[in-house]
Amino acid sequence: MTTETSEMPPALAAMMTDEEAAAVRAEASRWRYGFLVVVAGLIVVLLGFVVVVFRSGAPEATYAGLVGLVGTIIGAYFGVQVGQSGKDRVEAELRRTSEMAMRLAAKIHAHDADEVINSTMGRRKR
Repeated sequence: MTTETSEMPPALAAMMTDEEAAAVRAEASRWRYGFLVVVAGLIVVLLGFVVVVFRSGAPEATYAGLVGLVGTIIGAYFGVQVGQSGKDRVEAELRRTSEMAMRLAAKIHAHDADEVINSTMGRRKR
């Protein structure tokens, strides 16, 4: 692959397939735009907090609500991002191992298949 991006070093981009590079770019943009949305939301919440404190004069109750809301937003953001990242890695590994299994299966003769499977995976339990 010859596509170079500012997000990936050229040597890394050269080792990746087009599909892997597209996945990396999609994940990078998901993190970037998700982060911007969270920051914008936090700014709006903080501005609301400042307005409420100056109008009501009782910042304690408002501060408790703010902390709970901010903690929920940040926890949800990072929880979703980490969960999606783990799912993407597992799916990529599944594709890679499936392709490897298909390539290996294409090279094994039918009369050797049981012997090869038993030697690599162990005997099937019935």
